[in-house]
Amino acid sequence: MTQDLPLDFDAARKRATERRAAGVAVDFDPARLALARRLAAMPRTKLARALKISPAAVGQFEKGQARPTLPVLTGLADALDVPVDFFRAGHPMAVLPASAAHFRSLRATTVTEREQALAFGELVLSVFSALELSVDLPAVNLPGLQVDDELDENGVVDAARRTRQAMGVSRGPVPHVVRLLESHGVAVAGLDDHVSPRVDAFSHQQALHPHPHQAHSPRPLVLLNPAKEDKARGRFNAAHELGHLVLHHDTEPGSRLNEAQAHAFAAEFLAPAEEIAPQLPTRLDWVRFHELKQRWGLSLKALVMRAHKLGKLTDHSYRRGMQQLTAWGLPEPGALGELERPVLMSRAVELLGGESALQRLAKDAGLPLSEVRRVWVAAGGADVRPRVDLLN
Repeated sequence: MTQDLPLDFDAARKRATERRAAGVAVDFDPARLALARRLAAMPRTKLARALKISPAAVGQFEKGQARPTLPVLTGLADALDVPVDFFRAGHPMAVLPASAAHFRSLRATTVTEREQALAFGELVLSVFSALELSVDLPAVNLPGLQVDDELDENGVVDAARRTRQAMGVSRGPVPHVVRLLESHGVAVAGLDDHVSPRVDAFSHQQALHPHPHQAHSPRPLVLLNPAKEDKARGRFNAAHELGHLVLHHDTEPGSRLNEAQAHAFAAEFLAPAEEIAPQLPTRLDWVRFHELKQRWGLSLKALVMRAHKLGKLTDHSYRRGMQQLTAWGLPEPGALGELERPVLMSRAVELLGGESALQRLAKDAGLPLSEVRRVWVAAGGADVRPRVDLLN
């Protein structure tokens, strides 16, 4: 014998049937529209003009106060360059509150650029969360340091030293900063070329989980911009973001003090004063600085600043050094080779079967395969689609 359905379910089913009959998108997720618009760095006004609707209508769609018709939904997908399936409900996405994001270049970027980077971060974390449904990734294991609210310079240096020890870094240079972060549970990816190159890097560790049934919290996230193709800069940015994760998990981001502390943390983490000070020259010896660049994986600029900070270079020598570096421009002389790139996601996907695993990831994340590929490549994977060769 069949059991009567609850009246509220009957009513909901009736409304859905009526919407379908009226050509309204029933399984539409408002948050997905907001995400796609932020990924495209497109203001509501511009999107509204493209579809010949009002900005208020776009706002109502994003807030769930109204649902687009199927033709409007198709227009939204075309304008935002995503498949219509991107907007399908049923798979919540990770959410990165802007109030907890530490941006490496906050004052050099616009709100729209930062929102675009955050949206990409949400995409990355959502794919990582879907991946964890199938594979056991390294547990989050960042040092739980007790950091004083009135942290001074000595406190920052001590935190960097304790972090090296807690993360198992022996004396000498850190061999691979990005892989060290990944081995301690941090989700690391590159900001792809859709995101503004003015966003150097950012970190976040207060994401809201896309899968409520998962017991653990989302991973800390670090996104690095590979556009500069500078290994030394990338290493320093990664260490800088680690500084934010360790020092500033409960502080409001964006202050000059926070940035200065993360900078000092990175310098000490990558090149502890007691180890590098005896190796630094006491004059502008560029041959020596180049040797140290190759050994420690630091830029010439960072080394000159370190030498000045540790009392090896006078103010006059430091200013001359900065002038010379400015004259050389970027990239600096003496390349260090290929950038440090993440490997955690790519190795996990390979373990699960490569291309077929990407397709399963797309299903588990409720994302088009194209968007999963985008994250996969940003997280260090190779584009595995076959290429057409017109020359052979």
